[in-house]
Amino acid sequence: MEFSEYFPVWDNMTPQQQQAVSASLVSRSAEKGTVLHNGGTDCTGLLLVKSGQLRAFILSREGREVTLYRLFDRDMCLLSASCILRSIQFDVTISAEKDTQLWIIPSDIYKQIMEQSASVANYTNEIMASRFSEVMWLMEQIMWNSMDKRVAAFLLEEASIEGTDRLPITHESIANHLGTHREVVTRMLRYLQNEGMVRLARGTVSLTDRAKLEKLRSESNY
Repeated sequence: MEFSEYFPVWDNMTPQQQQAVSASLVSRSAEKGTVLHNGGTDCTGLLLVKSGQLRAFILSREGREVTLYRLFDRDMCLLSASCILRSIQFDVTISAEKDTQLWIIPSDIYKQIMEQSASVANYTNEIMASRFSEVMWLMEQIMWNSMDKRVAAFLLEEASIEGTDRLPITHESIANHLGTHREVVTRMLRYLQNEGMVRLARGTVSLTDRAKLEKLRSESNY
């Protein structure tokens, strides 16, 4: 499929704007683990996922990671073009969680078109609002939810993404997503296993009782 079929406001752009994007568009393949954008000084451009999966995360001063959101087919990442988003005051890293095919729109081209086209500007604002909502949801989880609930929620989300209850994932990887220590995740997973919700094996976590995990995720802390 062509870029025009992935970009929702393509038909609202002028032929000149379409030509500007087409002429500057970069098609790229990224293997799992590839870092596509690394912090505020790296103005990569806007990323539009054709197929695969990307992860946006931040690093603490201690080197711990926490996932802000994931990007899937047809999703666009604006934070990789931080040079046109001056209000962004934190450094975001974007990496490929799976082998990914994507397009990169140069920041200067997109900024120019966004200033000319109300449709593109509105589309951009909608994406920013959606990402802001995801980050606020994350902050709510960190501030108000206990770690067992966060681990349960993560496992359920991961199972939904992967389409299987047998997840090939390490304790270290879960800790990186949740912004905590591996030892904390190991302790929580052992608790969940003792309660019959999961089964642990080397390099895998299998969900054995979704109903219990759902109940744990939805329980109030109060």
